Amino acid sequence: MRYARVSVGGRAVWGRVGEADVELLSGSPIEGDPRVVGSVPRATAVWLPPVIPPVFYAVGFNYPRHIAHAGAATPERPEVGYRANNALTGHGSPIVKPAAVEGRFEAEPELVAVLGRTLRHATREEARRAVFGWTVGNDVSARTWQHRDRSFWRSKNSDTFKPMGPWIETDVDALAQTTTLRVNREVRAAFPTGDMVFDPFDHIVEITRHLTLHPGDVLWMGAESACGIEPGDTVEIEISGIGVLSNPVHLEGNRA
Repeated sequence: MRYARVSVGGRAVWGRVGEADVELLSGSPIEGDPRVVGSVPRATAVWLPPVIPPVFYAVGFNYPRHIAHAGAATPERPEVGYRANNALTGHGSPIVKPAAVEGRFEAEPELVAVLGRTLRHATREEARRAVFGWTVGNDVSARTWQHRDRSFWRSKNSDTFKPMGPWIETDVDALAQTTTLRVNREVRAAFPTGDMVFDPFDHIVEITRHLTLHPGDVLWMGAESACGIEPGDTVEIEISGIGVLSNPVHLEGNRA
């Protein structure tokens, strides 16, 4: 099943995605069993981030080739950081490059786990059952800011720097898929999605030793590689079995 959030009359509404239509729902499928209250054509749907998480967790240096390229040490245990919800944007919406950004401006294709249960001190099997579904994320980064600042506060958390969507897929073996990054339809990276140092369930088990996870929390799983993007580009991230997240890149102040 595929679930999304779409804008209807300026209001965010949950929907169940079909081949031709998005069935509008009375509430969140993560929190209950909502009824169908209408529909909109899928071709004209205005896609929002498929969930606004209570907490936005993010993993770094989780693919061996990325670690080797960066000259970093392989992590000895699963660890996570945090990102800001203001950075989220939906499928089809622009990634806005701030006018003040200089140097490398990059996209990273990531698998995203969406939690569906409250969880503390989880076993690995409980962690598996707690994942409601999977979506696609684009970890946009301004590298000069990342290296200049003491934290990632603007380099990874500026508005529109975290496209996510287009929907949540609940019926897929996410770790058996392939992740592909395209810029202007040209493939820039492709790798086995599950080729991770620690998988989502490892991270969920570790997180819940110390923190309570809640329905709607998201866990971005890192990327094997990144590539440069610029205003005028269109970035597509596809994870087979889940979907394609596509966003144009605009320069701040330029709505073209």
